[in-house]
Amino acid sequence: MSAQKVLNLSDLEQDTAVRVEVDGVPMAVVLDGDGVVHAIGDTCTHGDISLSDGFVEGETLECWAHGSAFSLRTGRPLNLPAYEPVPVYEVTIDGDDVLIDPTVTKAVD
Repeated sequence: MSAQKVLNLSDLEQDTAVRVEVDGVPMAVVLDGDGVVHAIGDTCTHGDISLSDGFVEGETLECWAHGSAFSLRTGRPLNLPAYEPVPVYEVTIDGDDVLIDPTVTKAVD
């Protein structure tokens, strides 16, 4: 499978998450304060909560329900109650198009 257009870069507001679904895979897409676009799994690993309804601060996305913050770069939870990471997807920007392949997750350190 190849990367698919999920939205326009101009549709993103800085430090705000947007929920998209690509081939049945829910993702939270975020334009951070440095202008970098991130895509992580949209479902909190602590509960069945949409992370895109949460709060963006720096390079983190915080679940609104229980407060677990996830790194937008690695997907790792930075505090409890979540302890399992969410997937992080490769994002490609082509002009104004934001492209994501739901079958390719980023290798993180």
